[in-house]
Amino acid sequence: MPWPDFQPPARLRGTQKSAIRQLFDRAPAGSINLGLGEPDLPTPDVIRRAAVRVVLEEQNGYTTHAGLATLRELIARDYPPFITSPEQVIVTAGSQEALYLALMTLVDQGDRVLLPDPGFVAYPTIVRMAGGEPVFYRLPSASDFAFDPAEFRRHLQDRRIKAAVLISPSNPTGRVLARAELAQIAELLDHFGAWVISDEIYRELYYTAERPASLAELYPRTVVIGGLSKALSMTGWRLGWLCGPPDVVRAALVLHGYVTTCASTISQKAALAAWTEEAEEARRQIRATFRARRDLLLDLVSRRLGRRAVLPEGAFYAMLDVSDRGRSAEVAEQLLAGGVITVPGSAFGAEAEGFLRLSFCAHEAALDEGISRIAQVLG
Repeated sequence: MPWPDFQPPARLRGTQKSAIRQLFDRAPAGSINLGLGEPDLPTPDVIRRAAVRVVLEEQNGYTTHAGLATLRELIARDYPPFITSPEQVIVTAGSQEALYLALMTLVDQGDRVLLPDPGFVAYPTIVRMAGGEPVFYRLPSASDFAFDPAEFRRHLQDRRIKAAVLISPSNPTGRVLARAELAQIAELLDHFGAWVISDEIYRELYYTAERPASLAELYPRTVVIGGLSKALSMTGWRLGWLCGPPDVVRAALVLHGYVTTCASTISQKAALAAWTEEAEEARRQIRATFRARRDLLLDLVSRRLGRRAVLPEGAFYAMLDVSDRGRSAEVAEQLLAGGVITVPGSAFGAEAEGFLRLSFCAHEAALDEGISRIAQVLG
């Protein structure tokens, strides 16, 4: 007898590859990639040397589920006084797994989760997988996607909100939450009691006077997502972490054990070098490189396109205003045909409609050529 066709479970129906990946997969050969958020710089030598030594000289079986104790101790030191023990840290297979663990651990069927608009494309998808309902707080494009405390408070008044997600520096906008804004957020959350997932994967890539603060310093019901992928060009090494209150971490660790067992042992051992002075100097150089690229990109956008882009204070993205040319997805398709990969703002939420996210994870010549191609298409 014929068997019925395969149907994915309800939690996966309608879930597709992100718009970012779909555009990248369809890009013509020779396209300039201003789309993907992946650093093009090499992983620092101090990390690579450590990895080579580990491969050649050590046995690399499983670590404990939570990860190497020495690595968790180093991570814990980055979050005083919030994290007081390595038992409050899980080393994960990249920050994406940490985000998945956090949402799956905190969100129950029917819970509402407050998400930024615009925000990272994975947030609403994972919330739905967890059985939750995404609710969005606007970061208004009219104010260059700045945090709006009144908008945030309005949504928190919904008692069904179980958790809220913050990201600073932001993907896609590059905006940073200042310490005064974090204090406002902490005060609001103290009143309403929601959990917070603070996505800090871009925290080391900042162009402000000082490293962005973490909400965890001000609000105890915070789960922090972090990692080395962006700051040290280690995307393929899959090394991230989740930090939080002990009871949340214990619950997340059970799920992590079934999903991943442990993060790559080689990556974990090599990552111990990320807290050396040589690695810190590499971070400074990487920041300086991306800052120079940011300034070049904004200059090219202004001079050659005669357009406005939102000034990013961190990460490696700039939001380009193309609202006069129609829907952002249509503009992105036109540029794709012209040999430039960009990401339509609509992929990140309704508030970013009319914008394109441009990544400056490309060397200066590629940025120059990419903007030239955009100028040819847009006229």
